[in-house]
Parts: sequence; C-alpha cells; structure tokens
Amino acid sequence: MSHKELKEDGQINIELDDKIAEGIYSNLAIINHSVSEFVVDFISVMPGQPKAKVKSRIILTPQHAKRLVKALADNVHRFEKSHGEIKDFDQPGIPLNFGPTGEA
Repeated sequence: MSHKELKEDGQINIELDDKIAEGIYSNLAIINHSVSEFVVDFISVMPGQPKAKVKSRIILTPQHAKRLVKALADNVHRFEKSHGEIKDFDQPGIPLNFGPTGEA
C-alpha cells in the first residue's frame, strides 16, 4: 500500500508499492491538452504489430506539465554530462491520427 505524508520539516515521504515499482515499458508517448490539463498516453509499439495499446495515461495540470518538462530536461542534461550525448535515431513515422485525440 502506498501513501504520502508531510513531515514537520516539509519533506514528503512517498512510498512505492511493488506493482507500481515494476514499471511499464513505453516507447511512444502521445500528448493532448486542453485549457486545464495535459493528457500523456504512454504506448508500447512492437515491430510487426499493426496495433498498439495505451499502457498508462497520466493527466497533469499545465503547471505540473511545465515542471515535468523542466525536470526531464535537467535529468537529460545531467545524464549526457555523465554518459555522453543521447543519440536520437530516426524512427518510422507514426501517422498523425494515431491514438486518441480531442480536448477534455
């Protein structure tokens, strides 16, 4: 069972249960947004499979989406500083109508 609690020093104690700790593999993310939220669908696309399934959906406020972009950029920068540049290989194009669309 996971929960979070705020300690007196302002730190948040976050617990991670075993099932969530296993993680979910994703090699594609589809992002949609409305005025009030960003919806990120994490998808696993496998070679030779004509169909892909959304494995997880995360819904963020615009403020949290912006913080996530900053945190990811910071982590990529630190990773590349330690391990060298991450190469961005060309991927086969995903049709623009792939996945859910629309605004909430």
